[in-house]
Amino acid sequence: MSRKKQPEPEGKAGMERWLLTYSDLITLLMIFFVVMYALSSINSKKFEAMAVSLSRAMGGGQSVLNNPGVSLAPGISAEAEIAEENELERIKNELQAYIDQNGLNGRVTVSMEERGIVLSFQDVALFPSGSAQLTPYAKDLIVKVGQILIKTTQYIRVEGHTDDVPINTKEFPSNWELSVARATSVVQELIGELSFPQRRLSATGYGEYRPRVPNDTAENRQKNRRVDIVVLRSKYETAEPMSVKPPYNEQVQ
Repeated sequence: MSRKKQPEPEGKAGMERWLLTYSDLITLLMIFFVVMYALSSINSKKFEAMAVSLSRAMGGGQSVLNNPGVSLAPGISAEAEIAEENELERIKNELQAYIDQNGLNGRVTVSMEERGIVLSFQDVALFPSGSAQLTPYAKDLIVKVGQILIKTTQYIRVEGHTDDVPINTKEFPSNWELSVARATSVVQELIGELSFPQRRLSATGYGEYRPRVPNDTAENRQKNRRVDIVVLRSKYETAEPMSVKPPYNEQVQ
């Protein structure tokens, strides 16, 4: 007679079932955190490319971009974010092309930051030392870049910066006044020469308190004396004060 196989102890079988459950839980947690990380660092261009690829792989049907879902930025659809990103990239490339064609590298730079496009002018490219009056060359330069910037619908903030060397003149008692006056001069030039929509502009001065590099050498101080024109992404427009309601007889620009 053949012997019957003895059943395994119940304790051992129970332990194996517990290990399977535990391993499933760990796997699910890993997937959850991978997905959360992917959502937190999503890149709109990569998303667009992935969506197009998926659409083609599924037979060229309706693209997932036609139903982009909820945006990561409140009040802005994912489709609008992608369109804005493409527009900002186009403006940045156009500004860089102008800088390269006119030999302005070193005095004018353009970069893409989280808040938007930052077009930065060294003070020597725009103003005489200690002055807020644009030179004739600077006026022409502001008009040329303004013709590019006016094509976008974003809000634009002009920021004045100085180094940490004190100034105390009748016109500018401190670096605060000088930085604000320089930013305002650029805004006035955009409005006066290009009829730039005034509602889209703002001017601010940071004095010496937003240095790009430490103010420990003459070269570094030169880098900190600058005027930045910032083309703000839509999600940062809430940082700009908004009028509750424009007058009915005023055309909104």
